[in-house]
Amino acid sequence: MGSSGAGHRGSGQRLGITDPISLSGPTEYDVMKTLELEKFLQEAGLYESQEESLNREEVLGRLDQIVKMWIKSITRAKGLDEQLVQEANAKIFTFGSYRLGVHGPGADIDTLCVGPRHATREEDFFGELHRMLSEMSEVSELHPVPDAHVPVLKFKFSGVSIDLLYAKLSLFVIPEDLDVSQDSILQNADEQTVRSLNGCRVTDQILRLVPNIQNFRTTLRCMRYWAKRRGVYSNVAGFLGGINWALLVARICQLYPNALPNMLVSRFFRVYTQWRWPNPVLLCEIEEGSLGLQIWDPRRNPKDRYHLMPIITPAYPCMNSSYNVSSSTLRIMSEEFQRGNDICEAMEANRADWNTMFEPYAFFDAYRNYLQIDISASNADDLRSWKGWVESRLRQLTLKIERHTYNMLQCHPCPCDFTDKSRPFHCSYFMGLQRKQGVPVNEGEQFDIRLTVDEFKHAVNIYTMKKSGMEIYVSHVRRKNIPNFVFPGGVRPSRPKSTWDMRRATELRMERSPESKAVLNVSAEDGNKRRREDSDPNPGYPIRVGCPPAPSLEVAEVGLTTVSTASLPSIKGYELHDNGVGELGTRMVENAGSENSKEVENLAIEKISAVPYVESQSLTEELESDVGYKNDPNEIPKSAKNSNFVSLTSDVGALSTSSGKVSNSPASLCMEPGPEELEVWLDDLLPFVVFHLSEQICSCYCLRCTCFLHVDFLFYLFREAC
Repeated sequence: MGSSGAGHRGSGQRLGITDPISLSGPTEYDVMKTLELEKFLQEAGLYESQEESLNREEVLGRLDQIVKMWIKSITRAKGLDEQLVQEANAKIFTFGSYRLGVHGPGADIDTLCVGPRHATREEDFFGELHRMLSEMSEVSELHPVPDAHVPVLKFKFSGVSIDLLYAKLSLFVIPEDLDVSQDSILQNADEQTVRSLNGCRVTDQILRLVPNIQNFRTTLRCMRYWAKRRGVYSNVAGFLGGINWALLVARICQLYPNALPNMLVSRFFRVYTQWRWPNPVLLCEIEEGSLGLQIWDPRRNPKDRYHLMPIITPAYPCMNSSYNVSSSTLRIMSEEFQRGNDICEAMEANRADWNTMFEPYAFFDAYRNYLQIDISASNADDLRSWKGWVESRLRQLTLKIERHTYNMLQCHPCPCDFTDKSRPFHCSYFMGLQRKQGVPVNEGEQFDIRLTVDEFKHAVNIYTMKKSGMEIYVSHVRRKNIPNFVFPGGVRPSRPKSTWDMRRATELRMERSPESKAVLNVSAEDGNKRRREDSDPNPGYPIRVGCPPAPSLEVAEVGLTTVSTASLPSIKGYELHDNGVGELGTRMVENAGSENSKEVENLAIEKISAVPYVESQSLTEELESDVGYKNDPNEIPKSAKNSNFVSLTSDVGALSTSSGKVSNSPASLCMEPGPEELEVWLDDLLPFVVFHLSEQICSCYCLRCTCFLHVDFLFYLFREAC
């Protein structure tokens, strides 16, 4: 099932930086569930029709003709000789979802125009080519974005959305058979050209590094759809974009080269639920290269040490494609990975199906408090430009709130925008807010983020292309006051439907309250209260980094975990070996029995995901240079120690939390305290030792193990774990 990949895949050459976890082929169950998955994706409308496919090919062919006309025109205009005018050439390449073969109906096509050295980006690409396109009847919604990190021309051509980048090579003539995968084309290229070329180079390299392209495509199509349904598909919002999901799926395909999509989806969640971020995901070794371009390397580049979820591109120069991820969005994605893993296990027990996996995330039922960001403009063109700018800055609001509240107020940005049809040239964005779980609430404690919001609005309003009518408003809104236009059909549902998340939340409450299991009869009042709680779910699967158990036998260190060496030989199918660099490695043994297979597999996953790229990395969230200011990381603010009140100080009122009390302020943020238990979140990892001393918590943070431990384990921590 599924065609093989490139020719070298059958030679036994290893794909990836480690051996596969399993070489097992599909079972009858995998074949059946894969067929069900493919049928589900078809019925979900994820495949375009043959007619639309042909239309895309025609558009790309027409676009290639246009850039060839354009390059000859500017070559003649620059006064170059006629022979060079005749030889002048430009080429169109595709990348992204279209090149990977996972695009759906209506999806845009990521394209790259490659031109010679005399065709400039500013004057010729955004000048002359923009003018030519604007005069064509087939072109609509033409929108240049020259100041973007990767400059782009956005437009629709015969109804097909196009994102067109430009790369200026140091060649006088662009050959028709140009191979952009060769590192030599990067010679003397500027940074914007390198970034533009990397889209094509990374896409082609991914297809070379997966063992089975068809299985990779089906799995990636599934994961992209899942991420969009669960609200974690958006690079600009701090989640993951198309290239990030492609790299994560490709790594799973390397680890399970003979698996069908059903097993690949299951292992995707199993692996990334256990992954020890910020250890990077790599498809191949990072090459230094010969051109001296900067690559991702936290040992040399201080900024790279701040990345929380590094997913490294495989083409030179290797970069972190997920630098936008924040501590809040990493927490949300980790919870979603755990949810997916739970559902996959339930599917194996016939307690769930693919519909359960793809249930949409009920964003407006998940939180009690939200920020609403409204923007407006005078016309459609201005709104399109204003939206692009504001969306690129929304991530900064998340980072500012996290930083100014010392990660005590957690943010969940919704990656979608919403339009109120009664208000022309207007749209809204929403961000869920909740108090960090597992931390006791002190009397009168509150968060005042008015100053934070003011800083964000100031950063947005310095837009150099801002015009009259471009406005932004930020307000605090409670769940019951969420405007109706965000709901399908503009109608607020009477009560949320029963979903996997709600059932799981109820199960977690039962697990956390053992005494509730013994109560078989409840009063009508208690029953109504329970139903109200169940209708207000917030599953909140915690990211725990627990204390390793005190060893009773001689131990061998495997990555960041402690495993008894006495137990390893008794596990069938597990083999210890030296990986060639003096470290303990793991390998799945072919034809191993099924006994303890899951435990064996988890050990192998732990080994692959837990080995750090560098010995010590700072996990503090990075705030870009335009955020404003940075506190001294060596100084622990008093408000971080005694967080009775975090004062930061807009149209947003004081957002506050208090233990069991509701503020009279209409803009106050009141949340119930989370369970007072020892939990750790990735956004706790500050670059200094922090002691939590209270009646509920007595813990210590270890800089090397990146975990909180109860004080009882303090001496063991520094003697053994470190």
